[in-house]
Amino acid sequence: MRIRRTFPIVAGVVVVAAAVTVAVQLRKHAPPEPARLLPSADAFFYANLEWARKANAGNPLPAVSHDPEYERFIQATGFQFERDLDKAAFAIHYPEKWPGGGTGGAAPEPRFSEVFVGKFDGDRLTAYLKHAAKSVETYNSIDIYTIPMEDRSFRVALLSPDSVASSNQDNPGVIQGMVDRSRRLASPFGGPALLRKYYKRVQFASPVWMVARIQPEAPAFGGWASIFPGPADVVLSASYNPLHLPLRPGSIHVRAEALTASPDDAHVLAEKLGVFLAMFHGAESSVGTHGTDADVKEFFDSLKVGQEADRTTVSATVPPGFLKKLFSGPQEAIPAAKPSSAQSSPAMTQ
Repeated sequence: MRIRRTFPIVAGVVVVAAAVTVAVQLRKHAPPEPARLLPSADAFFYANLEWARKANAGNPLPAVSHDPEYERFIQATGFQFERDLDKAAFAIHYPEKWPGGGTGGAAPEPRFSEVFVGKFDGDRLTAYLKHAAKSVETYNSIDIYTIPMEDRSFRVALLSPDSVASSNQDNPGVIQGMVDRSRRLASPFGGPALLRKYYKRVQFASPVWMVARIQPEAPAFGGWASIFPGPADVVLSASYNPLHLPLRPGSIHVRAEALTASPDDAHVLAEKLGVFLAMFHGAESSVGTHGTDADVKEFFDSLKVGQEADRTTVSATVPPGFLKKLFSGPQEAIPAAKPSSAQSSPAMTQ
C-alpha cells in the first residue's frame, strides 16, 4: 500500500524535473530575448555590452565623438549609448528588388529594426519622443512614436522600463509585431525563421554574433562577388568558452561559418580565403616581425580556414592583450627614455 501511495508522488517529481530540464535546455539554445523580439529579416546582429565592460575590468567603454544631434539627445534623455546600453539586437531588411529578394519591401535601400536594453530614464525619454514625433499611436497598451527622418518614418516604442524597440520599415505592422511578441514574453520556440534555423551554430554564450544571408551580387556587398561564388548563409560568433578548444585564460574564440549552395561552392570559397591568408602571411614574412605588436601577430597567426561538405569555416583566437587594447581605445605614445652613460635605458612597455 505504501508503494502505491508513493509512486504517484515520485512520478510527479520526475515529470516536473524533466519538464524543467527541457525548459532550461530550450532557453540555453534559444537566441537572447531581445533578438527573439525582432521581425523576420535577412541579417541579424547581437551585442552584449555588459560582457564588454566586464572584459574591460568594469571600466566604461571607450568614449565616442558626439555630434551636435547626439549631444542634444544625451542632454534631453540622459541616455548615453556607450555608458548605458547593455544589449542591442539588430535586424537588417534587404530591399525586395535585390537579387534573391528581401524583407524590406519596396524600399530602395536596406532598412533596420532594433531592440535596445539598457538604463533608460522613462520620463525623459518619453518627453523627448513626444517632442520629436509627428504622431503617436497606442497599440496593445504601448505608445508608438512616429518620427520623420529624411524620406522615411522612424517608429519607436518603449516596451518596458529597460527595453526600447524601433524600426524604419515602411510597414507599421513590423513594430506592432515587436510589441505583440514583447507581451508574450518571447517563447524560446519563437523568433525570426532565419535565427531559428541557424542560432544553434552560434557558439555557446557568445556575447557577439551575427547571422546573415549573403547576396554577392547585391549592391551593398560591393566586391564580395570576388570571394563568394554564390549566395550563402553566414554565422559569425565570438565566445570565451568554445567547445573542444583549449584556450589561454581570457582569450576569445572567433568562428565564421559560410553555408553555401553546394560542396563545390564551399571548396571555391575555402580556396580563395586560403589564398588571401597565404598572401597575408607571405607579406608578413617579407617585412619581418621586428617591431610588430605581439598580440596582433598572435591573432593573425591563429587564423585557420577549413571546409566540410557545403560548409566553409574560418576561426581565430583573440588573445587577452589584443582584447584589452581594443576596449581601452587608442593610447598616447610614450616617448622612449634616452640611455644615460651610467646605465642602459629600461625597456619601455605599454
